[in-house]
Amino acid sequence: MKSITNKLAVGFISLSMLVSCDAVQNANKTQKGAVIGTTAGAVLGGVIGNNVGKRNSALGAVIGGVVGGVAGGVIGKKMDKQAQKIEEELPGAEVTRVGEGIDIVLDENSGVRFATNKSDINGQSQENLNKLINIFKEYPDTNIVIEGHTDSSGDDAYNLALSEKRAKSVTSYLTSNGISGSRITTYWHGETLPKYDNTTAEGRAKNRRVEIGVVANEKMIQDAKQGVD
Repeated sequence: MKSITNKLAVGFISLSMLVSCDAVQNANKTQKGAVIGTTAGAVLGGVIGNNVGKRNSALGAVIGGVVGGVAGGVIGKKMDKQAQKIEEELPGAEVTRVGEGIDIVLDENSGVRFATNKSDINGQSQENLNKLINIFKEYPDTNIVIEGHTDSSGDDAYNLALSEKRAKSVTSYLTSNGISGSRITTYWHGETLPKYDNTTAEGRAKNRRVEIGVVANEKMIQDAKQGVD
């Protein structure tokens, strides 16, 4: 399981009076949520979100959803457990603990595969999504962001429409298998937010992906503020 908190903190030297880089580097994942939330809270989340250009995305939602303080530490602890379980169930997925949330990347080689120019979910993808669904049911006090992406091959408008269909296809599969639609927000970005090099076949394959963000819902936040572990 990856954690990008250190990398994000290093990029914001101007906030060094608010965030102690040494404290972040030496903290475990749960403590990092508390450190960031206590010192900079939503301000840091907003700055990072704007800089990475993903405010309306899975990663942007995770970064921007900082609660902070002791409550942030409690939430971080719960997210640690959930992220570990996702990694165990989906070993090929890229699972990153960010602050108080989780970012999950499922590309066509590690989780959700679509046929060329198609948006229907095949058997292997269903199997992997079913594992996620079981975990989401086990941890019901979270909200879920689902977003679709494509590589840069083909027309921009076509890619945007295709990423919309694929993101909505995943959303529909989750809701048809017991995940409340009220927990889910769906975005699609076409080719505009690549994570990998589109000039290589491997990079394009990885950019054809579904990304999922997991953040605390209001119940988890209130329970954390009341000290409920």
